Formats: sequence, C-alpha cells, structure tokens
Amino acid sequence: MKAFQDYYPENLAHCYGCGSVNQHGHQIKTFWEGDESVTRFMPEPFHTAIPGFVYGGLLASLIDCHSTGTAAAAMYRSQGREMDSLPALRFVTGSLFVSYLKPTPMGKELEIRGRVKEIKGRKVVIESSVIVDGVVTATGEVVSIQMPDNFGD
Repeated sequence: MKAFQDYYPENLAHCYGCGSVNQHGHQIKTFWEGDESVTRFMPEPFHTAIPGFVYGGLLASLIDCHSTGTAAAAMYRSQGREMDSLPALRFVTGSLFVSYLKPTPMGKELEIRGRVKEIKGRKVVIESSVIVDGVVTATGEVVSIQMPDNFGD
C-alpha cells in the first residue's frame, strides 16, 4: 500500500518532514486507518531535547507534515478521487498550533494520528496527536491551504 507522500510529484517532494527526495529529512509515511490517518516514526538519538526526551521541534514538524499530508488525502477522499489523479492536490501550512502535554520519551516509536476537523474550499483543518505507548504527549491543529497548480514550478 502506498503512503500519501508516495503520491507527491517529484518537484513537490523536497520537504524536510515528508519529502521522499530529501535524503536528510524525516521522510514520513502516512496511511488511512479508517477515518484517522497514521504515521509511525522512530526518533534518532540526535532528536534529543534533554537526555531521555524528544526535542519538541521534531514533534511540531511531525505534526505539521503528517497534517498537510492528511489534508491532501482528505481532499482527494472528499472529491471521490484517487491520490494519483490529476490535477495533483498538495497543501502547505497556513497555521500550526502545538500543545505539549507530557515529555515524550526517547527510544520509543511515535504514533501520530490525525482527524479531519473541517474541509472548506481550499482549506483543510486537521487535528493530530502524538502518542507513545498509548499516552498522548502532544497535540496539534494545522490549517492546511491547497497550493495553486503552479506552486513549485
């Protein structure tokens, strides 16, 4: 099964968080599980904030890219289109709000789960949570805006 990010055209696949052609990036992969989107990510030792805990900026970037990918998939779904149909739908971040609820431990897989809150015109709002061993450590809301067709050319 292909991840949402596997459908991004190459000219729009350079993002540090979700771009498949960025060798130094996170290269996250997001999939539907029912009405929720899911990304799993294992932090590396260099993602440390203080010994034993994940850097909050990593969590923000994971929520951001997970949410914009979910926005694209949700828009395709709402239009009854396959993700490989044209024109390609890609989203950028209009706003990102993150709440850090508990320290996120290192050495554990992070699960990011997203839910569509709203689709309105070219805007999709996604609510996402970072979960470690069943515990929500951070939440975020991303307002994603559909990119114009000529963006990135």
